[in-house]
Amino acid sequence: MHALAIGKNLEKMFSLENKVILLTGAAGGIGEVLAKGLAGAGGEMALCDIALDRLAVVEKAIKDAGDSAKSYEMNVMKLDSIHSCVEKIIADFGRIDVLINCAGINKREGFLDVEEETYDRIMDINLKGLYFLSQDVAKHMMKAGKGNIINMASHNSVAMLGGCSVYGASKSGVSALTRSMAVEWAQYGIRANALAPGHILTPLTTVTWDHPERSKYLKERIAMQRPGTPEELVGVTVMLASDASSYMSGMMVHIDGGCLAGGTPWDYDTKY
Repeated sequence: MHALAIGKNLEKMFSLENKVILLTGAAGGIGEVLAKGLAGAGGEMALCDIALDRLAVVEKAIKDAGDSAKSYEMNVMKLDSIHSCVEKIIADFGRIDVLINCAGINKREGFLDVEEETYDRIMDINLKGLYFLSQDVAKHMMKAGKGNIINMASHNSVAMLGGCSVYGASKSGVSALTRSMAVEWAQYGIRANALAPGHILTPLTTVTWDHPERSKYLKERIAMQRPGTPEELVGVTVMLASDASSYMSGMMVHIDGGCLAGGTPWDYDTKY
């Protein structure tokens, strides 16, 4: 098949052209990469975060590449901030076609060491903020008769590491909420899915991958024996945000290098 025809077919299937995409956590390590990747696929990006300086850098990079982006301040811990930001985006774009809940935090502490303040902050950002932002956006999607929500879950939604009790609980909640959204909102033309990244190399996880014992532990549990990169999340996110996944809802997609599948096998007999 001619390359031009292939390109047209792929564009028809995966293009995000004319889709207004609200992305939270857009100034973060993963969020920035997703923002650029989705914009490059045609998405009109509404970039949301509290780190406005960093957000401006992301917006400029997208625009310099000839793509579309506009920044908005949103604190997902405050319902008033969520509501006012959504209203501004609706006023500017007229609609929200895709919501991507990417904002999230973690603090690695033992179960017995976690203080209430840490517990509340992780839960408020990872779960409560996601809940009420999705609720707010879904009301607009219902009026439009269509919508698409993508939540950022985690490998810790189904498997745990030490020191991640609150984070894991919040991400397990994200998985459950994704199913609830899919079940309750399908009647309004809204679908919901979740991404579950495995062990991704970002500025925040560099300390773990530089640690001789922890990096060895992780590599032994990942079939590909390496961390993933934020760029390796872009393709699946584009697929979920596009009409290519139009009959997909309530699912959690793992991008983990084979970690959940079982990691590196022990020795076994083989001719190879």
